[in-house]
Amino acid sequence: MAYLKFNKDELVNLEYSLKREVLATNRAGGYMSSTIICCNTRKYHGLLIVPIKEFNDENHVLLSSLDETVVQHGQAFNLGIHKYPGNYEPRGHKYIVDFEYEPVFTLTYRVGGVLLKKEIVLVHNEEQLLIRYTLLDAHSETWLRLKPFLAYRNVHALSKANMMANTKYQPVENGICSKLYNGFPPLNMQVSKKNEFVATPDWYYNVEYMEEERRGYDFREDLFVPGYFEFPIKKGESVIFSASVECVAPGRLKKKFEKLVEERAPRNSFENCLKYSASQFVVKRGKDTDIIAGYPWFGRWGRDTFIALPGVTLSAANDTKTCKEVLDTMSRQLNNGLFPNIGKEKAAAYNSVDAPMWYFKALQEYGAAVHDDMVVWKNYGAKMKAILKAYREGVNDYVKMTDKCLIWADEPGRALTWMDAVVDGVPVTPRGGYQVEVNALWYNAICYTLKLAKMAGDNKFVQEWQDMAEKVKANFVETFWYEEMSYLADFVDGEGQNLFVRPNQVIACSLEYSPLTDEMKRGVLDIVGNMLVTPKGLRTLSPRNPLYEGRYEGDQATRDREYHQGTVWPWLIGPYIEANFRLYGKKFVKTAKELLAGFEEDIAYYGVCSIGEVYDGNPPYMPNGSISQAWSVGEVLRCMAMVKRYEKMKE
Repeated sequence: MAYLKFNKDELVNLEYSLKREVLATNRAGGYMSSTIICCNTRKYHGLLIVPIKEFNDENHVLLSSLDETVVQHGQAFNLGIHKYPGNYEPRGHKYIVDFEYEPVFTLTYRVGGVLLKKEIVLVHNEEQLLIRYTLLDAHSETWLRLKPFLAYRNVHALSKANMMANTKYQPVENGICSKLYNGFPPLNMQVSKKNEFVATPDWYYNVEYMEEERRGYDFREDLFVPGYFEFPIKKGESVIFSASVECVAPGRLKKKFEKLVEERAPRNSFENCLKYSASQFVVKRGKDTDIIAGYPWFGRWGRDTFIALPGVTLSAANDTKTCKEVLDTMSRQLNNGLFPNIGKEKAAAYNSVDAPMWYFKALQEYGAAVHDDMVVWKNYGAKMKAILKAYREGVNDYVKMTDKCLIWADEPGRALTWMDAVVDGVPVTPRGGYQVEVNALWYNAICYTLKLAKMAGDNKFVQEWQDMAEKVKANFVETFWYEEMSYLADFVDGEGQNLFVRPNQVIACSLEYSPLTDEMKRGVLDIVGNMLVTPKGLRTLSPRNPLYEGRYEGDQATRDREYHQGTVWPWLIGPYIEANFRLYGKKFVKTAKELLAGFEEDIAYYGVCSIGEVYDGNPPYMPNGSISQAWSVGEVLRCMAMVKRYEKMKE
C-alpha cells in the first residue's frame, strides 16, 4: 500500500484537489508543477518550465498544459480542466478515479467503458517531459487526442494574445516543432507512434489562476493552441508523448520512460518523501552546483543555501560530494567578505550580513560529515579568514565590527538579515544595529576558525584572534541578555535593547560555540517554547505582542507586513531542536519526535511530498508561501538525523 494516501472519492471535489500541488524538477533548473488533477492554479504551474540562458537563466513556461480527449463512436470526452471567468471548462476532472504519486505522478480516468492511465515524468538533466498513456480497458475502437497549450513566457509574467507570436510550426518525426518568439528555444512535441496532427491554431483567452488572484496579482492569461495530435490506441497499448527543446527519436521513448520509472527514488515513508524533495533543490549546470531556495518561484539565495545545505545533502543522502560542490560554487563568489544574497555575477546583490556567518555553520557540518577538520581548513581556511577580516575592518560600510568586537549592521531602507521584508522602501522589521543571531554566529565563526587554525599551526591567526573571542563572548552577554525575564534581546540599536520575543535568539543556543551559559539557554528555550513553538515550526513574533499577525494572506504588501510578524517558519525548528539537544541530550528525543510529527500530517497536502515555506501563526496553522522550500525540508531532515544520533547515545 502506498505511503502517500489520497481520498479517491474526493478527487472530483475541487476544494480538495486544487489545494494539493505536485512538483518535479530536472536537477538542471527546470521543473513541472501543477495540482494533482492537472488544473493549473498558479502562473508558476506548467508541464515544461526551463531556464533560458539568453534571459539571465530565468525560468520560462513553454508548455503550460496538455488536454487529452477520448473519442469513441464519434463522441469526444475532454479530460482537461481550465478555469475561465465564472466557470471551469472542460471539467475533465469528473472522470478521474485514481491518483498516485509513487513511483511517478499518475492519474487514472474512466469514461464509460474506457479506463485510461496517464503517467508523467520529467527527465533528469534534460529539458524534456514525458507522458505515458496506457489504455487499461476499452470495449470498442478508441482514439486519443492531445491538445497542447503553449505559454512561452517568464514564470513571473502572463501571456497575452498578440500579433508577434509565430503561430506556424515545422513538422518533425511523429510531431511538430513550435517556437512562438525569437530568443526562446524550440518546443518539439512528438508521439511514440504515428499520428495525425490537425492544425487548428487559436488563442484560448482568459485562463484564470486562482492562487494568483488570492495573492493579489494579475491572474488571467491567453494561451496558444497550435492544434492537436490524434491516433488510435488499443487495449493494453502504451503511447508516449514527449515535449522537449531537442528533437528526439520517437522509437526510443518507451524504453527511456521505463528506465526513468525504475530509477525513481522511493516515497514510501515520511523520511523518504523528504529525501526525494531534498534532491529536487540541487541544480547542476556547468561547473556550478546550487541549491534552489524554493519552488515554484525562488531562485538561489545565499543565506538559504548555507542553512539548507547540511540537511539537503548530508542528512538526506550523506552526499559529501554535492555538499562540497555547493560550498565550492559559493566560495568562488565571495566578494569583500560577503556572498550574493540573490543573483549571480553582475546581477548579484551582496546585501545579506548573516549569509557569511551561516557559511561557517555549513562548514562545521561538512567537517563533521567527512570526519576531517583539516579538509575544511585546506579547502576553505583562506575564505574563512577573509570573511572575518572583512567584518573586522568594515570593508562594507553597512556591516562592521565595533569597539565591542561585535558586529553592527545597518543601512537605511534595507533589511540585511533573514527578516528582510520591505514595503514601500521601509523594512517591516527594522533591525539595524547589533542583531542577536548575527553576533552569535560571529562568535561561533571565530571560535571554529581558531580551532582549525590551532590544528593547522597557523600561529599568526591564533595570536591575532584569540583574545577577541573572549571579548565577543563577554560583550554579547552584556549587550543582549535581559536579566529580568531571562532571554535575549532581538537586536540592540542606539535606543537600547529591542525586547520583542522573536526566534532569532534560539540560534545563539544552538551553535557548537555559544556565548551563553546553560542557565541562560534554559531561560531562552523556556520563553521560546511557551510563546513561539507550534506544530509547524516557530512563530516569528510572540502572540502577546500588539504587532503580531496570526494569518499570512492578502496581496503582496499585506503578506510582506505579516511575513515576520507572527508567521510560522518551519526551518526554525532546526535551531530549536538542536539547542534543546545540546542542553538536555537524549532526554529531548521524545519531544523532538513529537515536533517533527507535526510536519508529517501535511505530507499529502499543499506541496505533496514536501514542506512549504511558511504557515499561519494561528491554528489550524494553514500552509502558505512556496509549496516546497529548501531550508524547511533541509532542517527537518537534519533534525531527524539528530534524533537518530541521540537515540543511540547512552543516558
